[in-house]
Amino acid sequence: MKPKRVILCPNPYRDSELKVCRQSRDMLESLGMQTSVCLPFQREGYGEELGLSMRPLQQEIRQADLLIAFGGDGTILHASKAATKAGIPVLGVNIGTMGFMAELESSELKELRRLADDDFSVEPRMMLHVRAEHEGRVILEEDALNDAVITKGAVARVVQMSVQGDGVDMMSFSGDGLIVCTPTGSTAYSMSAGGPLVEPAAQNIVLTPICAHDMQTRAIVTSADREITVQLARTGRKNAFLSVDGGKAVRLSSGDRITIRRSEHVTRLLRLTGRSFFEIIQNKFR
Repeated sequence: MKPKRVILCPNPYRDSELKVCRQSRDMLESLGMQTSVCLPFQREGYGEELGLSMRPLQQEIRQADLLIAFGGDGTILHASKAATKAGIPVLGVNIGTMGFMAELESSELKELRRLADDDFSVEPRMMLHVRAEHEGRVILEEDALNDAVITKGAVARVVQMSVQGDGVDMMSFSGDGLIVCTPTGSTAYSMSAGGPLVEPAAQNIVLTPICAHDMQTRAIVTSADREITVQLARTGRKNAFLSVDGGKAVRLSSGDRITIRRSEHVTRLLRLTGRSFFEIIQNKFR
């Protein structure tokens, strides 16, 4: 069933003059679809002077069939939070550098015509549920499409941690931190830290140490059904932070515990071109 109501979600810094958003709006409306423009995050005084009325995202998404995010992977990640909660798919249009999550480049807007012909598919992407506790009190609980990242604080220090899978020891090390990611997130920070590339449709959890200070600690790929527990060593220092999908970091203290498992929620990405993951990888790094 073709989408009837579409939310256009432009990054106000990437599409600063709303050229890509406006072009997409005109095309979709010419095909009989209703559109509304909603910012994924606010930029003060932005929008009205460009001749487009900005609508509140949380209000518009209740009646929407599809959300199109214009920007890089960060924009798509941010917009997908609301779309996933509303149960609608997300289509990414890249106006950035890499844009692994985007289905289209800004030069491929003609492909949006496929929406009118039901010529598309929807690809489910697994998510992670992240829960951090300090002395038995929950200090963060959030779902991640990409990753949960534990990093050191001060430049000269390392963070010490032990990691378990279903209660069984997996690794203990000192280093700059740990990335726990989904297959979707394997092309993000994890890849830069030396982690493996995993096909997004796979069902796995990837653990990638960041600059581990030993010769044995390596990245591990587990089943998506494992429950990962990360325990910070009781060193008496507050020298670590936890960030979920690149969001605001929370400070971790010695002895804090982070539990990560497969989320009950699934992000749905809309596919138009039929390009494979391997083709995307080759094009991005060419």
